[in-house]
Amino acid sequence: MSDPVILAEVWRGPFLECTHTGHAVICDDSGQIVAAWGDPDAIFMPRSSAKMIQALPLVESGAADAFGVTQPQLALSCASHLGGAMHTDRVRDWLTGLSLGDDDLRCGPQMPQDRAAFNDLIRADAKPCQIHNNCSGKHAGFLTLSRHLGGGPEYIDPDHPVQRASLAAFEEITEETSPGSGIDGCSAPNPACTMHGMARAMASFAAARDGADTRQTAAVRLWQAMVAHPALVAGNRHAATALMRATTQPVAIKNGAEGYYSAIIPGLKLGIALKVMDGAIRGSNCAITALLVRLGLLDPDHPAARRFCNAPILNRRGIETGVIKPAESLI
Repeated sequence: MSDPVILAEVWRGPFLECTHTGHAVICDDSGQIVAAWGDPDAIFMPRSSAKMIQALPLVESGAADAFGVTQPQLALSCASHLGGAMHTDRVRDWLTGLSLGDDDLRCGPQMPQDRAAFNDLIRADAKPCQIHNNCSGKHAGFLTLSRHLGGGPEYIDPDHPVQRASLAAFEEITEETSPGSGIDGCSAPNPACTMHGMARAMASFAAARDGADTRQTAAVRLWQAMVAHPALVAGNRHAATALMRATTQPVAIKNGAEGYYSAIIPGLKLGIALKVMDGAIRGSNCAITALLVRLGLLDPDHPAARRFCNAPILNRRGIETGVIKPAESLI
């Protein structure tokens, strides 16, 4: 087993002040590793980076079509959104179409990260709802699948048909038996897999062909929804949204908690899995940006790239004091 390696560095003046270590794997459509840093066999929960996989049963079961789920709603089923009006209005409409409401969600309330929505709640002296939760789109998808399968209201129970279908899809597309799962921030189970397994799953999405079979058609619909609606997948201030808008060809990019990232690259039929060990978002943002640049998918001088990779560090007076940059091995 290999130790994690340095993926991102923080310099202050001429001094290396901090490093972010981790693991990363790039996989091709045959499931083989194209490039790797650290340990491809290291096991982690991909957290929200796996939402595309968790959404597969929603589409391939026929539930999405049976209930008229739109492409923006499919994007939200894969999202970790900021709780802005563009997100919550669509989730609310989705639930209304199912004759359901906020109380039917099981993700828990969360103060929105969208500044306007946050300020609106403060001004109204109101509390956030579950629809504001960054995972409410995923949970609306779970509720849609539950309705289609005739499941009960506790759709986050590991033994519920929704979660059994989600785990089956996860193990099939990673080509691994998950060694276990934890409970995610939104209360749904989150299975673990190797870095190789997650990169292999993303490559499977990337190589999928519309019409080839039910699984591949579902995979194509989901990644296309993400790249068509990058602001719904995260939000206008988020790295995943900015990077999806900046790449030179369609790339579906998904962040997860604790420094995880995944990416689907259909044009190259490649998948990426990345994990920064200390969970620092600045480290994972820098590393995923560097990999996109390495693969020729992103101009290193694009403002979005410069925002996260080789990004200047400014002090309170706007004086440049240092830089966040990728490790030499990623370049």
